[in-house]
Amino acid sequence: MTGKLRIRRYRWSDLDEVWALHQISLAQVGLAPGDGVYYDDDFPRIHAVYIVDRGEFLVGEEPGGRIVAMGGLRRIDDETVEMCRLRVHPEFQRRGFGAMILERLEERARELGYSLLRGDTTLQQGAAIELYRKYGWREVRREDRGGSVVLYGEKYLTPVVSPQLIR
Repeated sequence: MTGKLRIRRYRWSDLDEVWALHQISLAQVGLAPGDGVYYDDDFPRIHAVYIVDRGEFLVGEEPGGRIVAMGGLRRIDDETVEMCRLRVHPEFQRRGFGAMILERLEERARELGYSLLRGDTTLQQGAAIELYRKYGWREVRREDRGGSVVLYGEKYLTPVVSPQLIR
């Protein structure tokens, strides 16, 4: 079931709403400041950390104008970008909003010239794990951090050419 969502680039005036969305989304799955997984130092610098450095940060608004979804791309190197901050407000989950943000971010990563997309989530975030798997991500490793298991995944955005096909 997909609902209405207007996706646009983050603006400075969105900070309070995206900060609140971040907090409520992580609290929903039991993550909290100081647990070794939760971090928030990038929020006051979203424009610099994501947008200016060959990345992106998108928000999704419901018809009333409330920000109910978000996600960002943070540059790792010239070929690799990390998908970060993929969040959907608990009251708006299971409407396809996470998939809409993920699709738009994958499209933007391709436009920016990246070939590899990376990201992470925790075992507590079952909906995120399902979403990543549905979109072809593969798990590359797991790590125990602060009592949570963090899953690291990746997805190639451009076809990988097998060496035996090159002549």
